[in-house]
Formats: sequence, structure tokens, C-alpha cells
Amino acid sequence: MSSHSIGQILKELRKERKLTLKNLAELTDVSISFLSQVERGKSSVTLESLKKIADALKVNPTIFFSNDSKSDDLETIRQQFYYQDLSNGIPDASYLPILVTLQPGENEGNAFSHSGHEFLFVVEGTLTVVVDEEEMNLFEQQSIMFDANKTHYWYNLTDMPVRFLVVSSK
Repeated sequence: MSSHSIGQILKELRKERKLTLKNLAELTDVSISFLSQVERGKSSVTLESLKKIADALKVNPTIFFSNDSKSDDLETIRQQFYYQDLSNGIPDASYLPILVTLQPGENEGNAFSHSGHEFLFVVEGTLTVVVDEEEMNLFEQQSIMFDANKTHYWYNLTDMPVRFLVVSSK
């Protein structure tokens, strides 16, 4: 599975779980047509969509970013964001630490919510965070923790990359 694209990995995981595209769409609030396009490599997927899909499939989102993935897939991902799993491969942990790098001007995406809590810590740059429609800027060495059931999203509205740690509880 490591040499597969995000779409191929998604399709394999969905079929392993005996889910139809319709079933997965219902679990994720993502359209059937969008899921189909991702599986066929016809559409790129956003961070929040991947999170929803991974939650529905009960996998760590970083499964889609294997270190052995094709360089073309990684290049597409790096154009938008880079997602590094910091869990050391510990299965079924009660929280997931991930280092995210957003490229300058990364401001696309829709607010989403999920169960648990979320902790953000800015390592480098300035991160714009929106939680329940309240927008704030976090600068280097600043953090926030919030109920992830609240709608939230993050953006890089600057001209420099931003790196931040996301720790989500399950």
C-alpha cells in the first residue's frame, strides 16, 4: 500500500471495511462524487476532508502520507500542507500528535468539527485560527486548546510558511 496514491489508499481502506461510497459519504458529510474523484485521482483532498475520512475509517490520518509514497503525491501534498505523524506508530493512542506545515497564503478550506479536544502550538510563523467564528492569530511559541466539537479551522495568511503542532484527542 505504501507506493499508492492517497486515492488508492482511500479506496483500499474503504473496501476493506466493506463500505460503499454512499456509506462513507454519510459518515463524513463529504459528497459521493468528491470521494469518487479523490479515489480516481481526479481531485485533491483538503486537510479537513482527510481528517473526516480518517475518522470515519478509524485510521490515523497519516496513513495517507506514508514515507514511501510516490514523490508526485508528496509534491501535491506539500503544495498545500505537509503533515508529519509524531506518534511513533503507537496504535490506538488516546491522542494524535501531528506537525503541520502550511505554505504561505494557505487559506482555503472549511471549518469542521470532530469529537475530543484539540491543542495547537505554533513552532514557526503566524497561524490564524478560527474557533466558533472567533478569529485569532497565534504567533511563535503561542498555543490554544479548545473543544473540537466547536467548528474550527486554521489558515496561513502570511507570506512565510507556518509550522505548528496539532494534538487531537480521540
